Amino acid sequence: MASLSISSVIFPSKSNLPKPSASSSSTFHGVRIAQLCPTRFPGASSSRAPKSSSVVMMAKKDDELKEIRTKSTEELHEEIVDLKGELLMLRLQRSARNEFKSSDFKLMRKKVARMLTVKREREMEEGINKRLSRKLDKKWRKSIVPRPPPSLIKLREEEAAEEAKELSSA
Repeated sequence: MASLSISSVIFPSKSNLPKPSASSSSTFHGVRIAQLCPTRFPGASSSRAPKSSSVVMMAKKDDELKEIRTKSTEELHEEIVDLKGELLMLRLQRSARNEFKSSDFKLMRKKVARMLTVKREREMEEGINKRLSRKLDKKWRKSIVPRPPPSLIKLREEEAAEEAKELSSA
């Protein structure tokens, strides 16, 4: 928020005025406006979170990356397909206006991106260039057999168990 004060307007004296040129017929040379805002000092404390929390988050990401790197390429492919199926289910829940955690979108997308990064790192170690990698990805995507995501399978199993209980008690 800028504050203006009368004392901040400076009018030049006649001796300080530049001589008018042929292109400038005006004698108005502007107004200097001083903004009153708090100055910040480097040593002053701020309302930001302490740095130790970011260190903990980085440690979690490192642990997750170590876990991803221990998996084989085939396991990575399977998990990527599962996570993308989960993303599809979240999108369907959002479009149907069901309750869901919106933070799951970001978490799943980032997890898929980490897995794809590890996959690409392995390809680079094998000497596969970017163009060949894209061709292999295209073949892999075409070879994927559509299947329901794990959350849908779990939901179906729970519904089947409930129906079995109803039938057995009736």
